[in-house]
Parts: sequence; structure tokens; C-alpha cells
Amino acid sequence: MEKREDLRSMLQYLPLVVQSSSIAWPPSLEQELQTMFTGPGGSMVNSGEALALRITSMREALSLNVSDLAPYALQGCALFFDEIINREESAKFFGGVVPALCGLLLNLPSSLEKHYNKADFVLDGVTSGLRLLGPQEAGIVFLSQELNAAILACSFLCLFPEVDRRLKHLQGINFDELFSVLYTRQCMKQESKIRCLVHYFERICQCIPRGFVSFERKVLPLEYNPHYVSYPEADYWAKSITPLCSVEVHTTGVIEDQPGEALEVEFADEYFGGLTLRHGCLQEEIRFMMNPELIAGMLFLPRMDRNEAIEIVGAERFTLYTGFGSSFEFAGDYLDNKELDRYMRRRTRVVAIDAMPRPGRKQYKPDGLLREVNKAFTGYLHQCKHQAVPLPSSASASHVVECSERWCTDHEEKKIGVATGNWGCGVFGGDPEVKIMLQWLAISQSGRPLMSCYTFGLQALQNVNQVIEKISFQEMNVGELWSKLVEYSTERFSRRTKLGFFSWLITSLSYTS
Repeated sequence: MEKREDLRSMLQYLPLVVQSSSIAWPPSLEQELQTMFTGPGGSMVNSGEALALRITSMREALSLNVSDLAPYALQGCALFFDEIINREESAKFFGGVVPALCGLLLNLPSSLEKHYNKADFVLDGVTSGLRLLGPQEAGIVFLSQELNAAILACSFLCLFPEVDRRLKHLQGINFDELFSVLYTRQCMKQESKIRCLVHYFERICQCIPRGFVSFERKVLPLEYNPHYVSYPEADYWAKSITPLCSVEVHTTGVIEDQPGEALEVEFADEYFGGLTLRHGCLQEEIRFMMNPELIAGMLFLPRMDRNEAIEIVGAERFTLYTGFGSSFEFAGDYLDNKELDRYMRRRTRVVAIDAMPRPGRKQYKPDGLLREVNKAFTGYLHQCKHQAVPLPSSASASHVVECSERWCTDHEEKKIGVATGNWGCGVFGGDPEVKIMLQWLAISQSGRPLMSCYTFGLQALQNVNQVIEKISFQEMNVGELWSKLVEYSTERFSRRTKLGFFSWLITSLSYTS
């Protein structure tokens, strides 16, 4: 077991050890888990304060410093379970959920061994084992929902080592900052985030799901090769004759509730998960609360580069919510009835693509446009087995997609559209009119048939249907729309126009018609 490269890449980030070719808990930590598994009658863990003390002793058993946790994290844990939730909820959690989580963790070594023994056979010899999926390393990790739950149980009990994670551009995955922010700021949204996670634990402890979740790092090669799709230059977009795909605009509703199967855009920053386990409550953080299995990817997926995206298939939804940002609230249970694919993954596909933060005027420069359209293109392309897709002469990316060798998804994926929204236009400060056009270009060029756009009532996009109809009437292709976008951005950057892209484009087309 210790000879496996995938396992070796993860050992320093796990609270486990390899002994006599077997994965195991350190004996003192295993004893702590055995004691807690007996329930509050034997462990005396019947309150938030008692749990905080037990977390301290478990970290000591792992030779992890309590001082490495966020300040006041343990006080926040005590506050939530002893004061914020009622006694009945607290008793239910400590009487049933905590022992069940400890039972899940006691089985973690054997679950991991089973995982690695099967990892080379899930995808016809393609490695799918849990490992550090580093920058420029295209690959996929398949986790059972049971293993995923055990990872999140480790996060809840703050058992993951923090050392060297930042050196590898990995976010923290322990839940200490969640409780720290709750204690220091005592904000409603933080309480609701923790309630979402507690509800997830209550659900999986009643019945462990038996499906799988895949995490795929998608890489568009930077090295140019005339025979392969690689990271495109501006000329690639300008010369494209690919038709623009269909568009549906939704002024109400949210991406996760869209009725059909689609690739759902998660508005990530460069670190997968963003501020999910800290103080953030943007749409991406809310998505991680609804589908907590996404959090497991933070364990082994470092920061994304400009030519990378992360696609997750199969994450189950467990909660309802209301509000957004500071008004976000946990709103109860959700039963996910999405069908399973042939790999036992729910047909929920989420793609993380990071937008430029606070780009200002830089987003109108050629490099800014190219960076954003290529980032979206990376996320929307169907990943192929060898990172590079053979490109027949005179073929568009859509043709490439249709003939590319797939490594994990079914042949129906090319028919699946993209459900997206105001990507990078909230606190990131992107131009909504430019961003939606860039996404339209990337989705069309990737060969997907449909862009379902959720505007969330954004005033800047109130005329988007009119603009799309105008562009469609002109029968513009990808190259022509790209050229218009470049022309506009040049004028906007040089301050020769103050118009938004929509007004500028309609005026421009009126002059030429």
C-alpha cells in the first residue's frame, strides 16, 4: 500500500499512518474515537464544551497543536451547540450523530484501502485514486459518498494537519474557521452555514449514501501544437466560424433548480471553494453548503491556473436555503431525486471557473478578454484522456469534442448545455454585458448546444434578450461576435465610448445594416 504514488502524495495531508503496509489511525487517536463511538454515556461528550475539549485531546493524539486552529474556534463550537441550537437538537446530535461519525471514522482506514484497491479499475486503467491533483496535472479522483462523508467528519473534528497546505496552494479544510467567525462575529449567515453541515451529518448518519462523486482537474495545454486544441490565442477566436449556440434567459430562478441536466457554473475564485469554510457567503459558498460533498475537493485540489478548471459530477444536494449573502438562511431538508449515471454518480455536474478579481479597466484589454474567454472555454470543453484533443484540418472545437476520447462520462454529455449566471460580476467587479458574451462564445466554441443564463434580476442585463435576438438575426458566428467584442473593448479601454456593450453593439449594427 505504501508504494502507491497516489497515497504517498496524500499522506502528509491525512491524519492517518501506514503501518505494515496497512492504513491505520495512530493508536491513541483510535482509542479516542472508540470512546466517543460508545456515545455520551461513556465518552461524556454531551455538549459543545465537552466536544471542544475532546477535539483538543484528539489533536494532541495526532501531535497537532491546538494553537494552529483559528482563534476562538473551540469557543465557537461550544457556543453553537450549547447556546444557539436548542437542547433537543443538541441532545440528538451528541446522542446519535457524533457516535455515528466516529464509527464512520473508525472504518476510514479500511474504506481507504478498499478505495485504492479499486482505483485503477474504475475507468479502464485510468488512475482515479485519492491524490494531490496539482497544477497542470489533468486527472480525476473518484470518491464514494461514504469516503466523502468520512473526509467531512475529519474536517468537523479538525483532524487534518494544517502544516504545508499553503505551500502547495491548498486551502484549509478543517471547520475551525467556521466556528471562529461564528464566535467573533456572531452573524446569522455563519450560523446557517453550520446548520447546513450539521443537517448533512444527520442525514448521512441515518443512511450512508452508496453513490460516487468525481472531481476532475481539466487542463487546456499551454504548448501550441497545430494538430491539437491548446490554449487559444486571439487569432483562434477571430477566425472561428463556429455558429453561436442557442440561449435561454431566465430572469427568475436559480441555477441549481434548473429542470434539465446541464453543466452548472460555480463562480469560484482561484482556490476551489473560495471562502466556504470561512466567512464568505457568495453563490459558490452557498452551493458548497447545499452540496457539502463538494468540500472534500478542497482536500486535494490546489489553486487553479489560468488554463485550468475543475468539474465535479455526482455531488448530492441535502438542504434548502433562502436569501443570499448576509440574508442567507438554512431552510430545511432537501431530497435529491436526480438520476444516477453508469458510474453511480448523480447527474449533477458542477464546473468551477475562476474569474479575474476586481479587474477594472484591465478586463477590456486584449489579455483580459483572452484570459476570461479561455478560462470559460477550459471549463466547458469535454476533457479528453490525454489532455490534448486531435484536431482534424478545418475542424471547429465542436467537431473535436465529438471525436475526442472520453475517460469518464457517457456519450450523451455532448448534448448537455451550460447553466450559468453573472460570472465574476458581483464582488469580483466584472462587466456583466461583456462577461455574458464571453461565456456565449466559449460555450458555443466548446460544442455545447445551449446556454441557460440566469440573470438574478441584474439591471445591467435587462436587455440581454433583445441583444441576443439582434445577434442571432445577423447570423453572427463566434469569430464575428469576438471581433465586435474586441472592437468595443478597445474603445472602452481608451475611453472613446462610455456606452455598455449592449447599447454600443446595437448602435454599431444599425450603422452597418
